Amino acid sequence: MKDENEAAGAGRAGEAVLDAAREGLADLRETWDPLQVDAWCAAIMGRPGRVVLTGMGKSGLVAQKVAATLASTGCPSFFLHPAEALHGDVGMVTREDSVLALSNSGESEEVVRLLPSLLRLGIPLAAITSKPESSLGQAAQWTFAYRLPLGEGCPLDLAPMASTTLQLVWGDLLAANLMARRGFTRDHFALNHPAGSLGAKLMKVKDLMHKSWPMVAPSASLTVVLKAMTGGRLGMTSVMEGPELHGLITDGDIRRALEAAEWEGRNPLELRAGQIMTRRPIQISDRALAIEAAADMEARKITFLMVEREGRPCGVIHIHDLLAAKVL
Repeated sequence: MKDENEAAGAGRAGEAVLDAAREGLADLRETWDPLQVDAWCAAIMGRPGRVVLTGMGKSGLVAQKVAATLASTGCPSFFLHPAEALHGDVGMVTREDSVLALSNSGESEEVVRLLPSLLRLGIPLAAITSKPESSLGQAAQWTFAYRLPLGEGCPLDLAPMASTTLQLVWGDLLAANLMARRGFTRDHFALNHPAGSLGAKLMKVKDLMHKSWPMVAPSASLTVVLKAMTGGRLGMTSVMEGPELHGLITDGDIRRALEAAEWEGRNPLELRAGQIMTRRPIQISDRALAIEAAADMEARKITFLMVEREGRPCGVIHIHDLLAAKVL
């Protein structure tokens, strides 16, 4: 019975957290001001400096996440610890920067004590807080407020729970609007994420392809074809006549050609590239995403693709290139 009572209590506590966050988000959905957000975004884009995030305690941890999100989505940003700022680190903030401060109460001592220095420098200040009438809310040029109709959702109503959720959402809301205004694209995102699977999947085919690859003429003999494939180390060779692609030859093409020659009683050494090749091979644009090339190879059960630019071959992308770049 005790275990059942404890489980029931835990369930109610969990539901209280979910209910508090849900009601806070529902309220924000109805009360946020798109014009105020747009005005802040316009001001940020009109300044050459960075967005400096600050906050104390749990709000400070959320501020670090928001700073990271802004930086990774095209808005130079960093986190400044308010206590360290009071002991000299405020010198990291320049007149070209702007500040976004987070405090649920709007009265966090370290943040409030930092305000005079920021205002004296004439640095634009925005705030994310549940108390727009607070010291922080009143000092800010833009106050992004939220309410907690059911409180924090904490069993003691003391630990920040729903409030940090609302702060995170506000940070993402601002970042998303900045991205839209800047015209931030997948290409920009990839540049800011050079490592890891996200950046790899957003790389272009042209970033991974082999710009030189084996090629033979349609009249090339079987031995010339084999030599080209061995030297190219891609398990293939293209069949080219000038800049024109006539076809591709793979190991499978050679096996099939040898079987056909044996069946027909012909000398396989008399085979020419034009007789062996696969005509009209699959190609992919050099501007396509690497993940698109991976999907194409997997769907067709092949290990490479010819890459074209404006209808002309310009490279080869191999499945090993995708594996090495962690696209797969």
